[in-house]
Amino acid sequence: MPESQNQVTNSQTLVIDAEKFEFEALEQQNGFATVVKFKVENPDVRPGDVLLILSGGDINFHGFIGKIEDGWGIAMDRNGSQLAAVVH
Repeated sequence: MPESQNQVTNSQTLVIDAEKFEFEALEQQNGFATVVKFKVENPDVRPGDVLLILSGGDINFHGFIGKIEDGWGIAMDRNGSQLAAVVH
């Protein structure tokens, strides 16, 4: 009988100040970016980690990083994004 394997997955949160966050809005809703593409500069960031964009004490974007490819990450916050969908 195979042994059951208990795997603990740890995700981390990548916190970036909104004024310093450079991204491309891949999808938007009501003028807010809901899916963003951004440069991943930290090699420890992995899919499944959380992207948190703060403006002072306000959360502008909070979503999972779903994909990282060629140094670019894609994250989505389809429910609560307050990140203006402008070119950065």
